Amino acid sequence: MVPLIDLSRRMQANKEAFALAVQQVMDSGNVLLGAQTTQFEKAFALFAGTQYGVAVSSGAAALQLSLAALGIGEGDEVIVPAMTAVPTASAVCAVGARPIIVDVEEETATIDLDLVEAAMTERTRAVIAVHLYGRPVANLDRLMNLGVTVIEDCAQAHGARINGHSVGSFGDVAAWSFCQDKIITTGGEGGMVATNDADL
Repeated sequence: MVPLIDLSRRMQANKEAFALAVQQVMDSGNVLLGAQTTQFEKAFALFAGTQYGVAVSSGAAALQLSLAALGIGEGDEVIVPAMTAVPTASAVCAVGARPIIVDVEEETATIDLDLVEAAMTERTRAVIAVHLYGRPVANLDRLMNLGVTVIEDCAQAHGARINGHSVGSFGDVAAWSFCQDKIITTGGEGGMVATNDADL
């Protein structure tokens, strides 16, 4: 972890470089989907340990677009943890599916896989595994072997790793947030969908 005083010095030293980068974007007249966005997508995919990264407007949008890209919709069920931010479940509702809420483990505050298995039905299409407060979901390998699509909600877990591999690189798709209160921010809002699936 970088000491706060060092972080402050680095920020000051990079202030001019940051101002120049912002000015270059503004001068280009293209503040959306420009070269910097493409560079960020590639760099973040590398950081996340995935082949692809697609920048979106928010972490909530990343979750919703992940669900839509997977073809999840009306009549489908998606299992989500009880302890999470609202967008985890609201994204499921936004695509017309039904969130099935299960409790979390007392020890880890992440989704309880015994309860996930108990909640699964023939309509279960996915499980959203939330790496809450930077803590990776316990027994992620077990979740990956349940035979259901896994969406990783990494909104609060930038840089978290399991056995040397970044969270977000395990499931079918991962959603990240760059909101102003997250570990990495893009200046207010922003998100990323990360995956190894070219079709997705």
